[in-house]
This record gives sequence, C-alpha cells and structure tokens, in this order.
Amino acid sequence: MIRKARVAGQFYPEDAGDLLGAVKRLLSACAEEKVLAIMAPHAGYIYSGGVAGSVYSAVAVPETVVLIGPNHTGMGEMASIMTVGQWQTPLGNMDINLELAAAIFRSSRLFSDDASAHQMEHSLEVQLPFVYCRNKRASIVPITVARTDFKKCEEMGKGIATAIAGYGKDVLIVASSDMNHYDSDKITREKDRLAIDMALRLDARGLLQVVSSKGITMCGAIPAAISIVAAKALGAQEARLVKYATSAEASGDFERVVGYAGMLFK
Repeated sequence: MIRKARVAGQFYPEDAGDLLGAVKRLLSACAEEKVLAIMAPHAGYIYSGGVAGSVYSAVAVPETVVLIGPNHTGMGEMASIMTVGQWQTPLGNMDINLELAAAIFRSSRLFSDDASAHQMEHSLEVQLPFVYCRNKRASIVPITVARTDFKKCEEMGKGIATAIAGYGKDVLIVASSDMNHYDSDKITREKDRLAIDMALRLDARGLLQVVSSKGITMCGAIPAAISIVAAKALGAQEARLVKYATSAEASGDFERVVGYAGMLFK
C-alpha cells in the first residue's frame, strides 16, 4: 500500500525541485549529534519551516525514524500504526520499517494496525521531506494518536522504548506538534513557555497537566508526552529548545498566531 502525499502543494511545494530547494534553504549547516527524540512542528513551511529546519539540522537522522503525530481528522483508531507499505513524497517514496513497526504494534494492546487514520492526516507527512533530505535511506514507522490520558501515554511510550531497544539499531523518535493556537502573540508565548518548561524537565505528566490546566492548545501534546516517556526509558537525561517562533513572524498578524517549538531529547 502506498500512502499518497495529501498536502503537497498546500503545506509544502509539490514540485520535487522546488521542494528540495525549499528544504535545503531551511536546513542550516547540519550537525550529527545523536539524540533519542526531537519535537518538530507541522504547519506550512512558510510559517514553521524555519523551526523544523533548525531542529532537523541539529541532529543526526539515522536510517530508522519513528514518527508520532496527533490525529486531527478523527479517523481511525486511538493509536494507529501503519505496519506495511510506503509513504509517497515528491522527493521519492519512503518505506515503512516492517520489523520495528511490527515490534511496536506488539508492544502494547493500545496500538492498532490501522492505515485509515493516516490517509488524510498531515502531521507526519510534513516531516518526511526533512527526514528524506537528512537521510535518503531512512525508513519510517508512522503512528498517529488521538486524545488520551497519561497512563496510556506512559504505556505506549514504554512499549515504543522496549521495541526500539530490542531492535538494536539507532532510531530517532519524532514528535510532531505545533504549540498554542490562535491567541495573541504575547499570550501564546506565555502559554508555550509553560509547556516548553515541562518538556525541558522531561516531565511528560507535567506537560499534559499544564496543557490541560492552562488551556494550551498544543495539538501534539500527547505525541510529545509519549516521546518523552520513550526517550527517558531509553536513557534520555536532558532536553534542549533549539528554536521557537510564532506564525506572526511570517504573517505579520500578532493577534491570532500559532506557536512552534523545535526541541531535542538526549
């Protein structure tokens, strides 16, 4: 099965040459720092591409990448993994890593082998050109997750970590998330700082609590929490904010913005 590129020409250029040029401009001098996980935004590249490019530039991208994103569409199961097939990008198709996808699927009863949740969901698709440009040989494990509680995030995160440890090769976890939505630039920066501080502490439970209690509309809070749990189970001891921005920097509209944070966990 080939999962077709759904938002090419909307969130990022559809033409391969234009897309390659756009991503290369967003990637600065690339480092090869080995980390366990990153968080990167998934808006249109004109808005969030600078933040995404900064975090992908800061780390090594190995040949296996686990992508965890929010389910914006409501389609499919609560935690949906595609275990077979390819994902289409204008730059070339990317294979699903059959071995690791199967291991993650088996790691928790919460995971469903479900392609339907992925068909119209953009949060993982917009990560792929960055992954591809950093490592053309990379295979992926795509996971979308709907809203759930911390206990289930913890189970899924630990399951992912167990599967990665058993896989025995370098793996990068990518949590796909934008930050607060549609408040003013000032309020968004204040709210996002609260969420970022919890992520910097590697406090997945605290992240979900502050997002809920402070009304922070961070769409990928669940994927971020799962990724932090997994990274900690794999030995992560620190986190770093690579770059933060809001959509106002591109649009000039400071009254209704979306925040974007690029983070790494190692």
